[in-house]
Amino acid sequence: MKGRGSRQRGDAGRLGGFRLLARVHAAAFARAPGAYIIALFWWVRRYRVRARHQFATLLGATPYAYRYWVFSRERAVADRGADHAGPLTVAIDASRGSERLGDTLGSLARAGAPDPLVLADGTEAAARLAAVNERSGWLLLLRAGDEVAPDVLTAYERAITGAGASRLIYADDDRLDPNGRRSEPHFKPRWNRDLAAHHDYLTHACAVRLAGGGPLVLPSRQWAEALVEAAVAGTNGSPIHLPLVLHHRRERPAPRLPDAAPPAISDPPLVSVIIPTRDGADLLRTCLDGLKATSYPWIEPIIVDNGSSDPAALALIAGAEAEGAIVLRDDGPFNFGRLNNAAARIATGSLLCLLNNDIEVVDPHWLTWLVHHAGREDLGAIGARLLYPDGSIQHAGVVIGVGNAAGHAHRALPQDAVGYFERARLPQKVSAVTAACLLVEREKFWAIDGFDEDAFPVAFNDVDLCLRLNARGWHSFYEPRATLIHHESKSRGLDLSPEKRARFARELTALQQRWHTDRVVDPFHHPALSRASEQFVLDLDIR
Repeated sequence: MKGRGSRQRGDAGRLGGFRLLARVHAAAFARAPGAYIIALFWWVRRYRVRARHQFATLLGATPYAYRYWVFSRERAVADRGADHAGPLTVAIDASRGSERLGDTLGSLARAGAPDPLVLADGTEAAARLAAVNERSGWLLLLRAGDEVAPDVLTAYERAITGAGASRLIYADDDRLDPNGRRSEPHFKPRWNRDLAAHHDYLTHACAVRLAGGGPLVLPSRQWAEALVEAAVAGTNGSPIHLPLVLHHRRERPAPRLPDAAPPAISDPPLVSVIIPTRDGADLLRTCLDGLKATSYPWIEPIIVDNGSSDPAALALIAGAEAEGAIVLRDDGPFNFGRLNNAAARIATGSLLCLLNNDIEVVDPHWLTWLVHHAGREDLGAIGARLLYPDGSIQHAGVVIGVGNAAGHAHRALPQDAVGYFERARLPQKVSAVTAACLLVEREKFWAIDGFDEDAFPVAFNDVDLCLRLNARGWHSFYEPRATLIHHESKSRGLDLSPEKRARFARELTALQQRWHTDRVVDPFHHPALSRASEQFVLDLDIR
């Protein structure tokens, strides 16, 4: 009888999973029937890679996707509900209402947590946390009304054993609706200080280690935020991310949009703007006119003419040279790395700005925003937000591993879309940015020997450049306030010929062999998000 009962429960679970998955598909079809039919067509024709890419965004963005993900992916932990007497003290912030405090206490009881400290204001918190501070203890910070996963203490305690000098550990969270149903999961990146400066995704979803050795001084309001800020500022190691949904929240702090006023740069350095081109007079004219309209005061234009033969283009290039632009002539086969390396060798600016000839300037302050970050020692390649001519997003940073290679974050979303937890419009570190518009210090560029023009003549050269800069501690950075229009690949055309496809395959193989993009998880993405989509949707493991 016991075996029959287990089988019945298993059958019921599989049936429930099938029903949820059917709802996911039905919602995806209702939202975009045309795109769904195309994806289904490729699946039936056994073009499974193409079909997975089509289905990933359709299915992962539906309202039922997270319910199915929770049903199929949540962990079964053997010691759920066990009593814990580890290093964690649980503190509940009740300063902003305690109407649903009982929900928090109930979830902690189910997790086997010891009696928590319920703290109303900073004065009370400082007094009651004094004993914890004396022994340099760890504090799990929650907000009244929030709930926790049954294995929350186990997960944090395991992380504490390997925390080293870090004083903060944070986890993923989701939202509880008025009926207690979970939704809106926030699958967070590894530590990203610049993103966290605009979006506090730590407070009330983390554990902090107090400084130890003295009394605590906390503000009367937002004392939990003050503890988190002190832990981040005082650590010798980066905060640690647990890629697990351990917190179920009633409310989250909203991201703070950055200042929109262009920064003042007191001593602007010379920027050498490198523009490779071939024919396409109309595109190049638009690009050069935009460069003239750019408000940044000190620009050295360098045009690299890769075999132009169109009289209009040649006349335009000659006119730009007469006005002071430097012109290089290279009639060899198109090799993006070679063309840019050649220009970088003669550039006199301390900053290099790589700019495609199919870029259209729509905001005169775009270069000022990029230069604003260029003096930071921790940054390498700095990239802009690029839009397609129809206004949709073409580039908001690059995510490593998408398509087992690299993809542009938030591609094809509308111009006014905020992106995944507003990341499309927040300055932040990313793994790479596109060289269609990329700013880098010349010394850093040559410290890694510039582009690898042998391995990546056309594709992935910018990704490889950024990853080599990252490896030296010079991280890539996305600045959404620098916004441009990119008429993508119009000057070269699409890579549809057998020769171009073979070349692309070689470059993809080189990227995967060097950077393991076919299996690595981007530190600023998340293992729960789909590698088949550029839009930060759930991975539903479509096979």
